[in-house]
Amino acid sequence: MTLQNEHRPEAKPGWRGGVIALAFVGMVGLAPSGASAEVTDDDDASQTTLQEAQAQLDAARAQLDEAQAKLDEASKSVPQGMGEPTSKDQPAAPVDAVDPAGPGFVSKDGATKKLQWALNKDGSRYFRIALWLQVWTRAMQLNPGTTILDDPTTPELEGDQPSWIGDVGLRRARVLMFGEIFPRVFLLMHFGINNQTFRRDAGSGFKQSLFFHDAWTEFAAIKEHLYIGGGLLYWNGISRMTNASTITLMSLDAPISNWPTIEQTDQFARQLGLYAKGKAGLFDYRVSATRPFVPTVGVSTTGNFNPTANTWAFAGYFQLQFWDIESDVLPYTVGTYIGKKRVMNLGTGFYVQPRGIAYLDGAGNLRERSNSIASADFFVDLPLKGENAGAITAYGAYYWWDFGPNNLRNIGIMNVGDPTSGTSLAGRGNNYPMLGTGNSGYGQFGWLMPWKVNAIQFQPYVLSQMSKFDALNDTMFQFGVGVNMFLSGHNAKVTLEYRNRPIFNTDGNVESRKGNALVLQMHLFI
Repeated sequence: MTLQNEHRPEAKPGWRGGVIALAFVGMVGLAPSGASAEVTDDDDASQTTLQEAQAQLDAARAQLDEAQAKLDEASKSVPQGMGEPTSKDQPAAPVDAVDPAGPGFVSKDGATKKLQWALNKDGSRYFRIALWLQVWTRAMQLNPGTTILDDPTTPELEGDQPSWIGDVGLRRARVLMFGEIFPRVFLLMHFGINNQTFRRDAGSGFKQSLFFHDAWTEFAAIKEHLYIGGGLLYWNGISRMTNASTITLMSLDAPISNWPTIEQTDQFARQLGLYAKGKAGLFDYRVSATRPFVPTVGVSTTGNFNPTANTWAFAGYFQLQFWDIESDVLPYTVGTYIGKKRVMNLGTGFYVQPRGIAYLDGAGNLRERSNSIASADFFVDLPLKGENAGAITAYGAYYWWDFGPNNLRNIGIMNVGDPTSGTSLAGRGNNYPMLGTGNSGYGQFGWLMPWKVNAIQFQPYVLSQMSKFDALNDTMFQFGVGVNMFLSGHNAKVTLEYRNRPIFNTDGNVESRKGNALVLQMHLFI
């Protein structure tokens, strides 16, 4: 480190005088008494005096060298950011510290790491990059009549038993960048790919292009109470799960029904618009006004998204946080805190787009109505009493959806079946009725075990969705059981989940429960 005022302290006057005196004595001893001096009996005494003077001079030099070494050592211990003293009466003056800059892995507890740049002294101005990858390995039963790559041997192995297939895919590969670059100004950008499978044909998930999930900026109008922002948003209304973080999910995946407009009038659960958020005591809110993307569906006698709506949508989610207050710096809500936080929230939300739904009546006339959604939910994450006693996590949500008469949407994540195949109501692959006009309930419960096995902590869980759709006679019931294996919290975990979906016939009745799947996920986040 280069110090501003670099001075070397002078040697003490006593040292300097001693050296001069000894040198003088030595010179006197060496100097001849005169040109005509003769050797006398005193020669031996003079020689002795000269040797003594030389010894004293050597000792003084050694003492001076030792003092200089101590001084050099002391100068090395001067704290960074402080100048060396310039005199006995003038104390050292502080030097401005260098602002922290450059990337580094920052951690408060030495465990959870993050790639972050500090842009000022106290770190209040910063920029962070987060990356995560979720790899799925699956074995699953396909819906009846499903073909893959037009292979006629795919649909049935034994009689009417749906066939099984195994594959590996990328569920998510994402990059998130955010930070408070300037005072009161926040920026976030998020891009990546999703659902890449082995298929190469169009629309099958092969060689996906990177696209932005989020791109928004925010201004702190009244700190803690009111923040206003705009862009491509994930500040959604409806429910906690509609704003879910895909990094901290307790289950293998979100139910997808939590994003009711997914890929119809949004871009992977995001819309362009403006939002406001904030807190007041226990109360937490987020509201938005957005311009939904134009859907590509047509108009029929069944209700669906209106391709000519051309209207704004309005959404909000409001909650009471009774125990620990959760952060709202980012929009992403936590699925499980794995024992690190004590949370109990009660929430409610909505989404409405005027003229958002279109359909044809019995006479063939175009009818339009609002796309209306409402929800209420409850979340609790409770560390159990005692040191390292584990924790429980529970979530429940109720949804009311209005997408028009008899609307029903079948969805299958990373579906590898041929688009036109499938003989059941849901069609190809792993589709099942997930969304539609009607009522739905979703719940999950998990237990973080208090003990570890080879430093791995386990969290078994159960989940289910039960929906009563206007278009179906029978209730749709889907469930799953799984276990999380935390190697390093949510930074490194492995999840194994068994899930079962119903198979509906074209009459709207449950035909079988032969929609089984076993999925292993490897999850890494930094």
